[in-house]
Amino acid sequence: MGRLKELRKLVDKELLAMEDPDRRRGAYAHLYGVSLAASLIAEKRRLNAELACMAAMLHDLAAYRTGSYDDHAHRGAELARTMLEALGLTSPEETEAICSAVYRHDDKQAVDAPLDEVLKDADVMHHCMDDLAKPVKEKEAARYQALRREFGLD
Repeated sequence: MGRLKELRKLVDKELLAMEDPDRRRGAYAHLYGVSLAASLIAEKRRLNAELACMAAMLHDLAAYRTGSYDDHAHRGAELARTMLEALGLTSPEETEAICSAVYRHDDKQAVDAPLDEVLKDADVMHHCMDDLAKPVKEKEAARYQALRREFGLD
C-alpha cells in the first residue's frame, strides 16, 4: 500500500472519531479537497506531489481533533510529526518538510519554502473554490488572485 494511502487510513480514523456528522463531513471535504489541490499545484510547480498531499491531509487535523482553531497550525505540526514518526513512512527530511508546511500554512501573507507555499495555496484554493458564493477572505485575496493567474483563470 502506498504511503499516502496509509496516512489517509490514519487520518480517516481521526475524522471518524468526530461526533458531529456535519463537522465530520466538512473535515473530510476540506482535507481531501486541499489534498487534491496540493497535488495539482505541486505537479504544476514540479515539486513532490506525494509530500504535498501528505501535508494537506494533516494540515487542519489538530483543529478537528480539539474543536479549536487557536494556534492550530503550530499544534498541527506537532501532531503531524507524532503521526508521521509513528507510521514510519517518511524520512526525517520528508517529515521536516511536511511539518514545516503544516506549521506555516496559516500565515498566508508570508512567503516560505516551496512545499509550504503549495499547502498555503491549496488551502486558499479550496477555501475560495469550494463555495463560489462565499466572498474571498481579505487575507487570502492576493494569494487567490495569483493562483488564478498561475492557472490561466483570469
